[in-house]
Amino acid sequence: MVSLRCKMIVKEELENMGIKYNLLELGVVKTLEVVPYIQRKQLKENLAKWGLEVLDDKKNILIEQIVNVIVEMVHYCENAPKTKYSNYISEKMGYDYTYLANIFSLMKHITIQHFIIEHKIERVKEFLSDDELNLTEISYKLNYSSVAHLSNQFKKITGITPSVFKQSLVKIRITIEDV
Repeated sequence: MVSLRCKMIVKEELENMGIKYNLLELGVVKTLEVVPYIQRKQLKENLAKWGLEVLDDKKNILIEQIVNVIVEMVHYCENAPKTKYSNYISEKMGYDYTYLANIFSLMKHITIQHFIIEHKIERVKEFLSDDELNLTEISYKLNYSSVAHLSNQFKKITGITPSVFKQSLVKIRITIEDV
């Protein structure tokens, strides 16, 4: 579960099936009792209809939790943490960062750092689309060392600069308004 919508879907499915739980967070559900195999299978099928899956494997669960910490950190925190991301993730997860990074890379075929960068760039795109903050404010909000650093990462990931991206948004808006 990486969004509030996913959380609402899981909650509704659990309640519809009469499965009692004491914890429902993004990526984690703790039931009050062991869910029988048949009911668990039905839950998997119900959630699959929504494009969601139940993870049983401990490594997959850990990866999902890491993803949720990163998504929350980049997309839902008012400001990015001022500490190193490795320290933040390690603290939130309660595991050594090297252990988490090794499992993540093995399972996702991407480093945690690159995954964070990709999500930060998506967040930059959101901010640019909203047109409420300038690049300096965005770089501060996402804890970049400078606007140049943000711009370099943006171009490396997207192939274009933030200003070209912003201009393309303006052209799209103008085209839509002309219709």
